[in-house]
Amino acid sequence: MDCLGFYPEYYRGKRVFVTGHTGFKGAWLCRILKNAGAIVTGYAKEPPTDPNLFGLADTKSGMRSVIGDIRDFDRLSAAFEACDPEIVLHLAAQPIVRESYRTPRETYETNVMGTVNLLECVRKSGRVRSVLNVTTDKVYLNREWERGYHEEDPLDGFDPYSNSKSCSELVTHSYKNSFFADGKTAVSTARAGNVIGGGDFAPDRIIPDCVRAALAGEDMVVRNPWSVRPYQHVLEPLFAYLMIAAEQTRDGALAGWYNVGPDDRDCLTTGALVDLFTAAWGGGMTRVTRPDGGPHEANFLKLDCAKLKRTFGWRPTWDIAAAVEKTVEWTRAYAGGADLGAVMDRQIEAFLTAAAD
Repeated sequence: MDCLGFYPEYYRGKRVFVTGHTGFKGAWLCRILKNAGAIVTGYAKEPPTDPNLFGLADTKSGMRSVIGDIRDFDRLSAAFEACDPEIVLHLAAQPIVRESYRTPRETYETNVMGTVNLLECVRKSGRVRSVLNVTTDKVYLNREWERGYHEEDPLDGFDPYSNSKSCSELVTHSYKNSFFADGKTAVSTARAGNVIGGGDFAPDRIIPDCVRAALAGEDMVVRNPWSVRPYQHVLEPLFAYLMIAAEQTRDGALAGWYNVGPDDRDCLTTGALVDLFTAAWGGGMTRVTRPDGGPHEANFLKLDCAKLKRTFGWRPTWDIAAAVEKTVEWTRAYAGGADLGAVMDRQIEAFLTAAAD
């Protein structure tokens, strides 16, 4: 992927509205945008974890940060109007599968009506040039196929989280057809695979669980080491999002829906991912399998990203081993009290350099 084709030149001086900026992906995305010289407004609830990357890296410095619920249309609308954005990147969500079983109503309200609220702001504005709604690889009707799902496969996520993101996709498609068909506002969705990287402290996620175990000097307990997922470093989809959002303003025909995931070689089992982490961390850390009888989650999930590659000439930059190494590097810096913003900047520059090769 030629990131340098649009970074930082395209985003310099652009007004960008980011929902979910206090989350793991949102904090990394805002860091990239600020480094590029964008005028960034973020809208989200308070950071979802303690500790959190948003605070550790002082993300709010150099941007406008509005704390609010995506379900609160009046507050969202006021923040949106104050920003008057040219580009909208929608990341706000209730993103945890297990949490969606505990709080299904809140999950649907956030992930479905939150999308409606944001797109209403876009519709009322009439000045937004580009919108990208970030969903998930879990939007597909999962048949446990060994082949990767592609964009024409039916949407019907099983659990409340996955299904609510399927609904968010459908809402976006409806708004695109009903209100933005004139091409003045380009609208796309991006269905990303599982992301890893420094600063993710979310519950019920495999790499954050590894980080917590490593920092505590404990072995890593794995519920299901045999489930297969498309793992990628967080910078992979973020730069793909920025690419899509930029390119569709230049050519509205590029607007659509895109899978964003790793190559097949980096679709691996949870157990294999944990083994990569424990090897990179060292110190004799090992994994222990301990099923807990939790709710249903898909066993096999893989994405076909041929459309993204064909349309934009995109390709993954870091393989899973490099992604794990960067995660461990960040975590050791965190444990050692380093300047985490500087660590992020070095990793962003390393990614851009590798992407340009």
